[in-house]
Amino acid sequence: MGRSVWKIMRPTAALEAWAELPEKVAHALPQRLLAVGEAQASGSDSVAACREAGRLLAGDGVSLEEALESLYLTSVLVRGHQPDYAELVAVSVAWSDATLGYLHRLSCADPMTGLSTQAHLRGRLAELYRSHDVRRSHALVVVESSATADADEPVSHTLDLARLGDTVRTVFAGSETVAGIGLTRVAVLVDRDDVLARRVALLRTLLERTTARVWIEGLPGGDLAAGALLDELARL
Repeated sequence: MGRSVWKIMRPTAALEAWAELPEKVAHALPQRLLAVGEAQASGSDSVAACREAGRLLAGDGVSLEEALESLYLTSVLVRGHQPDYAELVAVSVAWSDATLGYLHRLSCADPMTGLSTQAHLRGRLAELYRSHDVRRSHALVVVESSATADADEPVSHTLDLARLGDTVRTVFAGSETVAGIGLTRVAVLVDRDDVLARRVALLRTLLERTTARVWIEGLPGGDLAAGALLDELARL
C-alpha cells in the first residue's frame, strides 16, 4: 500500500476512548475501511463492517493480501493493535465469497453475448442426469445461424449469436438454459411438455425471414454421451 503501518502506529497506552474518529485519523484510513474504523472506535459491530468491507474490496479487484493489509492498517491507526481474529475471518470470508460469486457468473454466462456458456449447459445436464430419465423429461432446441463458421470473424459471430439469443428468449423466456454452442448455434435445454412443439413452431415463425435452422435434438441415455453430443454440436 506504499506506507508502513509501523511508522504511524499509535501506542496502545495512548489509546483514547473515541466516540467517533478524529478527522485526521479518518483521512488516514483506506476509504473502504472507514466504516470499520468508525465501528472499532465506537465499540459497535466491527465484524459486520468487516464483512461489508471485504465484499467491496473484492468488487474493486483488490487482492486478499491487500484487503487484510488495509484491515491491519485500520486497526493499528484506530486501536493501536492488530485486528481481532473475528475481523480477519469476516474480511477473508466476505472477500472469498464475493470473488467466487464473480467467477461463477463468468463461468455461467458469456459476457459478450449474454448467453449461458456451453460449460454451464453441460453442468445443468449433469445435474438432471443424476435425478431424471432425461430422455423422457428434457430435450435441446437447437438454433443454427445462417452465418458461416469462420473463426477469423469472431466479432460478427458474437453479434449474430447475441441477436439470435434475444430472439430465442422471446419464446423461451422462463427458467430454460439458453446457451451458445460453438460459433453459430444456440441450444436451449427445455422440458418435453405439451407446448414444446408449438413453441418451436413460433420460434421458426420469428426466424422465417432468416435462413436460421431450428430443430429439436433428443438427449442420449447417459451423462457422458450428452457431453459428447454438445461437443459435436459445437464442432459442426
